[in-house]
Amino acid sequence: MADRETEAAATALLDLCKAKKLMVATAESCTGGLVAAALTDIAGSSAVVDRGFVTYTNDAKHQMLGVPLDTLNTFGAVSRETAEAMAKGALAHAQVDLAVSITGIAGPSGAMPGKPIGLVHFAAAARSGRLIHHDRKFGDLGRSEVRRRSVLQAMAMLRELAETEEPRAPRYEK
Repeated sequence: MADRETEAAATALLDLCKAKKLMVATAESCTGGLVAAALTDIAGSSAVVDRGFVTYTNDAKHQMLGVPLDTLNTFGAVSRETAEAMAKGALAHAQVDLAVSITGIAGPSGAMPGKPIGLVHFAAAARSGRLIHHDRKFGDLGRSEVRRRSVLQAMAMLRELAETEEPRAPRYEK
């Protein structure tokens, strides 16, 4: 169950996406599905949430989202390039309007030169072509807090995209 801040952010995002008939997918690494879980904790979320990809390993990022091996080998899993490829991959593998990705080092281990504990990269992509990236250096706040703040950041980015997207035309059933 989410804390009140997370629940409020999830509810606001879902309400906005429902009003615009926008569907969402998540591509998560260090959060392990927590964004999808926070959204689906809210009744009625199936009108907005299509799917979540939990791609914890590089192989999963490549196989499930199509993140190029060159990107992973050159920049690493925790990078702007990988986050953007994950978000684009989620759009490519789901019939959604918006996708968000998260990849980072939640701790307590995993730091490397230039990539400290608490570094998280986020990307959000819209079917319309808009792509945004943010990185956050949360610091060594503890694994749970880094992940909680990452969930909030991801939902804020989805909301930022949703606010500027045009409502989707109704889909025709077969």
